[in-house]
Amino acid sequence: MAAGQTILTVKSKYAIFLTLGIEPGGEDRVRDTLEGLSGRVRSVGSRNPDARLTVVTGIGSDAWDRLFAGARPKLLRPFKGYVGEVHTAPATPGDILLHIKAQTMDVCYEVGQLLTADFGDSVRTIEEIHGFRYFDLRDLTGFVDGTENPEGQAAVDTIQVDPADDPAFAGGSYITVQRYETDMAKWNGLTVEQQENVFGRSKSENVEMDDDVKPVNAHIAVNQVNDAEGNQLQIVRDNMPYGDASGTGVKGTYYIAYSKTPDVTDTMLEKMFIGDPPGNYDALLDFTTAVTGCEFFAPCADFLDALPPAPATTPAPPAEPAPAAPVRPADGSLGIGSLRRR
Repeated sequence: MAAGQTILTVKSKYAIFLTLGIEPGGEDRVRDTLEGLSGRVRSVGSRNPDARLTVVTGIGSDAWDRLFAGARPKLLRPFKGYVGEVHTAPATPGDILLHIKAQTMDVCYEVGQLLTADFGDSVRTIEEIHGFRYFDLRDLTGFVDGTENPEGQAAVDTIQVDPADDPAFAGGSYITVQRYETDMAKWNGLTVEQQENVFGRSKSENVEMDDDVKPVNAHIAVNQVNDAEGNQLQIVRDNMPYGDASGTGVKGTYYIAYSKTPDVTDTMLEKMFIGDPPGNYDALLDFTTAVTGCEFFAPCADFLDALPPAPATTPAPPAEPAPAAPVRPADGSLGIGSLRRR
């Protein structure tokens, strides 16, 4: 199986999340830049090896067909979007994702600057977010983030496409990203006990509540997904806080999830925004708002170094991004009677 991109690393102190859109006619230059990307990263990384610079490159569904002929990842699709009774997860545009991370910001900035120059006017920057480690891997809410991530071989198995499922793209990973804006004034208006009920674990010790006292709409309760046999299905999150220091500035969490299938992440998001049963949405959404949503595929490193042929006829990009219809409960009922709060 071909080697995947370097996704599993020690927790970095800094990251830049770059979402790019391919301009009409820019496909050839984008392909050239993708093939030279690993060389750029090695060049910048060699200037400070201790910074442990890595760049994960994801490609969106529409962009894939504009850049490559032949097979495509079986489950690559646009982000669905979710509309619940109270909260919405929007689908927003994105053709290329660059997840740049390191132990120092200077190398993140340098490689981001060089790569955007390489892309030139073949792309437009849709969003650029600078993330940072917050104390002991905490979110700006003060709670530890990524506690449930698998480790070791379990993490590898979680993020890499299995050869039996999609042999042409084995070793690759699906990526889902969302940017959340947090209402810090509203959040800080809660007591610590109320905040702990929202998350379902203690704030300072990061200990999960017992099931008999954990609210059914707590963040970690709603985010659990099991298969038909009751086994928990996992993803690897590499979230980071971002934001302005001023009280009036925008701040929150950049959510990024890696998985061997987008179905697991999609199920988690459906439970968060719509609820299972419908109406039992994630309590954390009362304090943080999703403002973006995209899905990408990160192919193996060898794929990027030697791209497949370009399509004979490049599909025209849509004049306006057209995400799939938002997901709603199948029965049309939002089950408000089942909504429980503690």
